[in-house]
Amino acid sequence: MNAAELRALTDDELVERVDELKTEWRDLRFDEAVGKLTNPMRIRQIKREIARIKTIETERRIAKEIEEQLAS
Repeated sequence: MNAAELRALTDDELVERVDELKTEWRDLRFDEAVGKLTNPMRIRQIKREIARIKTIETERRIAKEIEEQLAS
C-alpha cells in the first residue's frame, strides 16, 4: 500500500495492519532462518510499510496535540 491508501485508513485499521505485517515479517524471518525464503525483498517491503504506518500515526498524534493546544 502506498501512503495515500494508508492515510485513508482509520487508526484502528492501521493498528490492525501493523499487527498483520509483523506476523508476516516474523514468518518470513523464520523461513529465512530455515533456508526456504523465496522472496527476500518482501522483508524489506514489510519493514518500509510498517515505517510508513508509524509515520502516519505520529503525524496524526502531533496534529491532535496541536489542535488541543489551539483549542485551549
